[in-house]
Amino acid sequence: MNDSRRIKDLLYEQVARIGKAACSPKRLELIELLCQGEKTVDALAREAAMSMKLTSAHLRELRAARLVETEKHGKYVIYRIANRAVADFWVAIRSLAEDRLVELRLVIEQMVSHPKELAPQDRDSLVKMARKGDVVVLDVRPSDEFLAAHLPFARSIPLDELKLRLSELPKGKTVVAYCRGPYCLMARDAVELLRKKGYDALRLPEGVAEWGIAPVR
Repeated sequence: MNDSRRIKDLLYEQVARIGKAACSPKRLELIELLCQGEKTVDALAREAAMSMKLTSAHLRELRAARLVETEKHGKYVIYRIANRAVADFWVAIRSLAEDRLVELRLVIEQMVSHPKELAPQDRDSLVKMARKGDVVVLDVRPSDEFLAAHLPFARSIPLDELKLRLSELPKGKTVVAYCRGPYCLMARDAVELLRKKGYDALRLPEGVAEWGIAPVR
């Protein structure tokens, strides 16, 4: 084998490390969760419905590919995405899958019973309306994720607190709820609750990763 062939093989082998690290559905979910903010192994295991042992194993693979970083806080190990490019990678690979896989599009369609449930995705217009107070952008993720990063002019009411805090939302304005992205169901559940209570509510399928504001130190 000549030297140029050896170098090319080495280059592709190194790039393939990213694909190998991301080949697990659960690792992709962990990346999406870390796009919301840094988390402990315990929190990630709980959110991804996995055992601590399996979660740690998946995180080791992501760390070996330099997709996530760690920091020790006392007895806890905190994980975070390595940089903003990791969030961009997650959005890009998800978007490619949605473009190429009919099966995936069918599943996504089942998540929304009617197209009018979705808010228009013209970001500039949404930000302008939120700035003027014409709409309420509602972040229904856990409060620690909101503090790590959130959409412009959003206010935080976690989904598990929403029913008790409805009085904080004006009924005369459209509420646009969002959560972790298109595969997250918290915003859908929030819209369903709000509509039952008489609010004009829409779901924004995008989250901080899609808007390019995923938290990175």
